[in-house]
Amino acid sequence: MKIHIEIDDTLQEPVVTIKAASADPELGRIQQLLTTPVDQTLACFKDTTEHFIHLSDILFIETSDRLLQVHTADNIYTNKHSLHELIAVLPGSFLQIAKSTVVNLNQVGAVTHSIANCSVGFHHSYKQVYASRRYYKLLLERLGEMRSL
Repeated sequence: MKIHIEIDDTLQEPVVTIKAASADPELGRIQQLLTTPVDQTLACFKDTTEHFIHLSDILFIETSDRLLQVHTADNIYTNKHSLHELIAVLPGSFLQIAKSTVVNLNQVGAVTHSIANCSVGFHHSYKQVYASRRYYKLLLERLGEMRSL
């Protein structure tokens, strides 16, 4: 890969152009890395304390008993938004895998598929969630794009 940087004083903001011979899954990953703010956080609550959780620390987000729960490796926080509101603002590394569950694809460590269900495990955590059949194929495609080596 070659990288060229040109300085142009007339530009209001940086412009990135990527030229490639063919479509490559790595291009999508590069675009995602360039467009995702580094220190993006999500405001969540634990009891009465508001915490600002880095998106990279989130394993998954799910609705349970009409509450939106944000799971990290060590804690569970609540959020006042609906799942659909969060899906609209979360970066491309988050994917809905069930009606009430969104996972951080960067944190997915394992996918176990059986006749009865599909479970998703995470790096450095005992937690797991289940993907519905409707979203299973898309989950595997997106994981394949992100981890193509």
